[in-house]
Amino acid sequence: MAAKILVVEDEADLGEMLRYNLEAEGHLVTVAVSGDEADAAVREATPDLILLDWMLPGLSGIELCRRWRARTETSRTPIIMLTARGEEEERVRGLSTGADDYVVKPFSMPELVARVRALLRRANPELVANHLKAGDIELDRLSHRVSRAGRDLHLGPTEYRLLEYLMRHPGRVYSREQLLDGVWGQDVYVDERTVDVHVGRLRKALNRGKEPDPIRTVRGAGYSFDERFAAAH
Repeated sequence: MAAKILVVEDEADLGEMLRYNLEAEGHLVTVAVSGDEADAAVREATPDLILLDWMLPGLSGIELCRRWRARTETSRTPIIMLTARGEEEERVRGLSTGADDYVVKPFSMPELVARVRALLRRANPELVANHLKAGDIELDRLSHRVSRAGRDLHLGPTEYRLLEYLMRHPGRVYSREQLLDGVWGQDVYVDERTVDVHVGRLRKALNRGKEPDPIRTVRGAGYSFDERFAAAH
């Protein structure tokens, strides 16, 4: 189950970097660039966690934090403050306003992702489950083991990452470019045709005999994990 995360950050590059890394963790991410936009987004749909910049155009992060803590719907929503203010007095102010954690810019992205994971685990454990199941296929993120109908499957590291990525959101169609970015990484140059090769290898490992194929090819668009397969088993 994916967590719904609201990123409130007026620096466009940082906002997109946060979106990319959190979506790579399997979360559903919305980015707001101002306090007013963020408040409207929260009123429309309560997120599972909020990453909140201190300094924003319009409503400040501190004011937003106060407002959200005063509302029943968001009184317990985990909030991580992002700010360039590193002095102890400012950290205390942010935490006393109701923030659950405090990260000073520039920060380590893996550390921030780990803090997000820890807060989600504390607030809503099923959102960071180490076990994915869709249909008769099960994937264990801790042991990196995959099984289908009780039998172990032997996947290469790329096929494992590809399956995990697709299983996070059954039914969602990913283009080859999106799969390259999500599975191989943005800093690695790989031809898009490589995706087809690894999807073929994954299918060969997953499917035996007349078993239904859980990987759906969407002509002209890309690939998805078939949501009908997930619902039928």
